[in-house]
Amino acid sequence: MIEAVGLTKRYGAKTAVHNLSFQVRPGAVTGFLGPNGSGKSTTMRMILGLDKPTAGKVTVGGYAFRQLPNAPRQVGALLDAKAVHGGRSARQHLLCLAQLSGIPARRVDEVLGVVGLQDVAKKRSNGFSLGMGQRLGIAAALLGDPQVLLFDEPVNGLDPEGILWVRNLMKQLAAEGRTVFVSSHLMSEMALTADHLIVIGRGQLLADMSVSDFISANSADFARVRTPDTEPQQREKLVAVLAKAGGQVQPEQDGALRVTGLALPRISDLAHDADVRLWELAPHQASLEEAYMRMTQAAVDYRSTQDPRAGLQQQGFAPGPPVQPGAPQGWGQPAPADPRQQHPYAAGQPHPYQQQPYAPQPGQPMPVGAVPGQPVPGAPVPVGAVAGGPVPGGPVPGGPVAGGPVAGAPVAGVPAAPAGGSPRTTQLRALPADAPAPAAQQPAAPAEPTERDSEDAR
Repeated sequence: MIEAVGLTKRYGAKTAVHNLSFQVRPGAVTGFLGPNGSGKSTTMRMILGLDKPTAGKVTVGGYAFRQLPNAPRQVGALLDAKAVHGGRSARQHLLCLAQLSGIPARRVDEVLGVVGLQDVAKKRSNGFSLGMGQRLGIAAALLGDPQVLLFDEPVNGLDPEGILWVRNLMKQLAAEGRTVFVSSHLMSEMALTADHLIVIGRGQLLADMSVSDFISANSADFARVRTPDTEPQQREKLVAVLAKAGGQVQPEQDGALRVTGLALPRISDLAHDADVRLWELAPHQASLEEAYMRMTQAAVDYRSTQDPRAGLQQQGFAPGPPVQPGAPQGWGQPAPADPRQQHPYAAGQPHPYQQQPYAPQPGQPMPVGAVPGQPVPGAPVPVGAVAGGPVPGGPVPGGPVAGGPVAGAPVAGVPAAPAGGSPRTTQLRALPADAPAPAAQQPAAPAEPTERDSEDAR
């Protein structure tokens, strides 16, 4: 039996456990419940002598853990399944523990079979999954065949088959007269496994009673009553009769009635005397989770808040004006508005580092190869522009060029491309009207006559 009397543990100004007193009796599975930070792990560490209490005491079988003769044979515990040397195999890990406690080596193979790890006994534990690590920790707790067992989240990482196995194992150990103390956050498992509950919050005892008493004390029991759906007058008649008898009636969303303050036999008698047919009359009892939430709602230290970034996910392109003919796909579509990318230059002002299309000033010569509305040759690509593509704020590809003909129209002095030619040879860059023609397209100047040419001319 485990007994704690006035158990208190402080870490500086933080009080993890305050004046905690309880008993864990043999022959039953006792669940240890409480919110995160309530002091469950600290209490278990003090039971096992890993932490020294600031005040009070805790004993196992009437002795402090450090005073127990051959403690591993008296108490088995699973607090941290990862507390295993990763380079050792499962069998080597258990064999080291057995040798330290004077336990025969044959017991190692027995517990490996109990937890189902006999096929991977020679594999290193660092390759084990979370569930396999839990099984190895349970095997270490069972190694000395102890009478007192402590488990902290024993079903963490186990599959449904493993959870069922742990549940049956706990019940079997308790049925053998052992003391089983289990800490868990899974209310559904505690409802199926535990016989008794110890609930703490912020280091203080909140409840020490059986599971059934705990649910009854922390839930509002009521009766569900349903009359024929096709006869609403009977429903109204029953409501009036029950209210007159002292019951509280509330409608349910599915059309049934929630009745409190009256026992089920009394409801049945009242309905019979009023000649009201009942389609449903059943008791309703809250689950362990509902009762636990109701008791510990004031002892929860960590509560979540609404995510302030909710609704800020990046959206797709919004419908915009129709695409201009001849423009690339997506041209003319507005960019999606993203609040995270807003900057002071988003209101139509040019970015200070963005190169603007070249526009010669009055009296300023145009650089060689420069075209109005196009970037200056050799200059870096502007922000937001694509190499070889249109410049932000420049002309639309395929549209008219300032001061020149439309792309694709015949240019003065340039022969037309043959039909069926390559698109790369027919797409010519339009030049301004006052720009000189390319050297290859200008007529050759007449050569100066030589002396031989003069003699031939005579």
